Amino acid sequence: MTEQAGERGVGEGQVGEGQVENVYEAVGGQPFFDELVERFYRRVSVDPLLRPLYRDDLTGPERHLALFLGQYWGGPTTYSDQRGHPRLRMRHIPFVIGEPERDAWLRHMTAALDSLVPERGVHPVVEARLVDYFAMAADAMVNAR
Repeated sequence: MTEQAGERGVGEGQVGEGQVENVYEAVGGQPFFDELVERFYRRVSVDPLLRPLYRDDLTGPERHLALFLGQYWGGPTTYSDQRGHPRLRMRHIPFVIGEPERDAWLRHMTAALDSLVPERGVHPVVEARLVDYFAMAADAMVNAR
């Protein structure tokens, strides 16, 4: 993930054929990201590889990730207003993140997305953009080989 990844509006753009929409609005706003991240952390909380990387209380990380994703995809700048520039790589550097951790993170995030998309009627193009972003972000956090 580049430093630009956290800037508001980076996730905006083409959604469907011939239409331009804000992804944040296309998925129904912050409630979508809140639910996505809640489902993701439900999986992380029982993952023997990822769980040790987090503090005991997952409430803060859950809220931060949901706000970050909402902002990234075109929502309000609440994340940056509260926490400053995302600096995602810097924030994750204290943790050893290798390919197994990346794979587990991506597996849980895509499973959370897969479970939510049918309920919310997310456009397939939007879903593909989210998956592509999550794969790129997971790759960018790897700091150990």
